[in-house]
Amino acid sequence: MKEVIAVVRMNKTSATKKALVEAGVAGFTAFKVEGRGKIVTNPTLIAERKKELLMMAGDDQTGESEKLITDFLVGTSLFPRRMFIILAHDEDVKKIVDAIIAANKTCNNVGDGKIFVLPVIDAVRVRTGESGETAV
Repeated sequence: MKEVIAVVRMNKTSATKKALVEAGVAGFTAFKVEGRGKIVTNPTLIAERKKELLMMAGDDQTGESEKLITDFLVGTSLFPRRMFIILAHDEDVKKIVDAIIAANKTCNNVGDGKIFVLPVIDAVRVRTGESGETAV
């Protein structure tokens, strides 16, 4: 048994849920979380993304949007994400990981998320008391 933990963009929540269901995942849990990944150090990429985000923010005379965007890009802010937790049979892990990647990969070159796969020692279904693989 394995535990698959996926941290993805908030706007990819629905696509991720759909991908997991289509991959045959029996169930999963999702949480709203905040965090940040590896800080991007490529100044060209930062400048391009900042320009794009400022255009999306529209006309902001206060400069608040620019400060938020700059803090986001240079790593001083945490930002919202969705964390999915899935228990899976070993043979299903690759299919699940591939489904999460397909639903979340963007062309932004940063911030598409992370997937962690961990071993699970045991699982117990509360209703029946079943344990191990049958409880998944």
